[in-house]
Amino acid sequence: MSHTALQYLLAAIVVLPLVGAVASLLPAPPGLKGKSPGQAVLRHGVTVTGAVLALSIALAAGFDHGSPARMQATTDISWIPALNIRIHLGVDGVSLPLLVLTALLTFLCALYSYFKMPSGPSPKAFVALLLVLESGTLATFAVLDLMLFFLAFEMVLIPMYFLIARWGGEGRERAAWRFILYTLLGSVVMLLGLLLVGIKGGTFDMVALATDNGSNLSRTTQLIAVLAIGTGLAVKAPMWPLHSWLPDAHTAAPTVGSVLLAGVLLKMGTYGFVRIVLPIAPDGAHTFAPYLAAFAAVGIIYGSLVCLNLARRGAKGDLKRLIAYSSVGHMGFVLLGIATLTPTGVNGALFANIAHGLITGLLFFLVGAVKDRYGTSDLDALSGRTGAALYGKAPRLGGLLAFGAIASLGLPGLAGFWGEMLAMFGAFRPAEGLSRPAFLTFMALAGLGTLLTAAYMLVVVRRVCMGGNGGSTRPQTAGTGEPAPAGAPGAPVDVRSYEFAAWTPLVALTVLAGLWPAALLGLTDPAVQQLLRGGN
Repeated sequence: MSHTALQYLLAAIVVLPLVGAVASLLPAPPGLKGKSPGQAVLRHGVTVTGAVLALSIALAAGFDHGSPARMQATTDISWIPALNIRIHLGVDGVSLPLLVLTALLTFLCALYSYFKMPSGPSPKAFVALLLVLESGTLATFAVLDLMLFFLAFEMVLIPMYFLIARWGGEGRERAAWRFILYTLLGSVVMLLGLLLVGIKGGTFDMVALATDNGSNLSRTTQLIAVLAIGTGLAVKAPMWPLHSWLPDAHTAAPTVGSVLLAGVLLKMGTYGFVRIVLPIAPDGAHTFAPYLAAFAAVGIIYGSLVCLNLARRGAKGDLKRLIAYSSVGHMGFVLLGIATLTPTGVNGALFANIAHGLITGLLFFLVGAVKDRYGTSDLDALSGRTGAALYGKAPRLGGLLAFGAIASLGLPGLAGFWGEMLAMFGAFRPAEGLSRPAFLTFMALAGLGTLLTAAYMLVVVRRVCMGGNGGSTRPQTAGTGEPAPAGAPGAPVDVRSYEFAAWTPLVALTVLAGLWPAALLGLTDPAVQQLLRGGN
């Protein structure tokens, strides 16, 4: 595919959701209203996100896979000459998978919402916010100017705030405020770091700065920049101990909000580390790498121990909250891989990013379905003889939940395995100048985290799928403990057709990435090698 065609494709991918958001607020044309205006605007959301996904797949097909380290589909137009800020877009092997993942998850969320719209205000506002969120996320992965990166990074905050505050569940206003305050405070600090880099480096162009590899930035400047930028990115990642906004946000968010928050928004922070911090301020990154690795290792253990506590009987643990805390642990592996400053570790981090988006997105879809059927995500309520017992009452849903759990714990042959393994391999032999004994300790803690993850995930599967007392193989009538005949009013509905359509791509890609990791690593590795040596 020609360079011009790729340019137009990438620009359309970023701009089309914004145009669709504006169009969703307008009255539906005659003949397209369907049964109701609400149905029409939800269908509009599916159409726009589907078109963006199709364009993303076309971009991936036209991408020169023989040169994934080269920036492709580039657009470079002067925007604010006085500040030397340019509209600079492009994709390489690092950003392309994240673009496609964002387009896929947003489309699946729009499709799911068409059939299962979360309770709340007008569908028009819901679809408009969903599309603005998609545009900001796609732009974050496509822009190559530090100021545009910051604007795109901030663009997603307001839509997510309103999705939580207006369509969320219990405690949504408090969770939304914590989300916006934490992320905004982190972003203010990050902006100061980005401005420092742009002013001292003489440009805001991320490609030019990466090529310079910090040669125009003094060591002191790099240290301050990494501390400031890294703090803002760490809040979004989320890195322990800056993670405390995340469990509340996930617990209160509607299902599609949780899917996008875990599957896409958390990746913006780790992507920033790889795209900005490592190549632009290598000396600063090297200095702070052991601290980042230490926080990552603590986050892995902390997230796993909290999940174990939530999963135990009598803890009144919430299943959505448990999955949220599991993200703290899984993203810890991503940060550990980045902190090794090695191609192996960074490739593992990027792989774990994609795997986490697929698997945790699927898990939040499944938890939302369980909550819809039983009216609660409380683990104590879902276990026991009158609880969910999904294997007997909704076997397909139970099987999918078990699949998501074993994928999350890193079973070999599924996507979750490779990222965690490569991150630990990177820690086994970190970059030159980093303390190998310290990183071996971090690797051992990460290995312990994988065992703890397996423990709490298996406890969840046993309690929710089998029941706290070993489970029942047949549906039971609510409140009696007696088996209910198939199709009885007390028996929950198994996987619906629209749920099957929304979840199947995530299952298929989780298996595909696990069996054929070279498809993703072949894209990321050349780009990572180039970034780590300064874009040369």
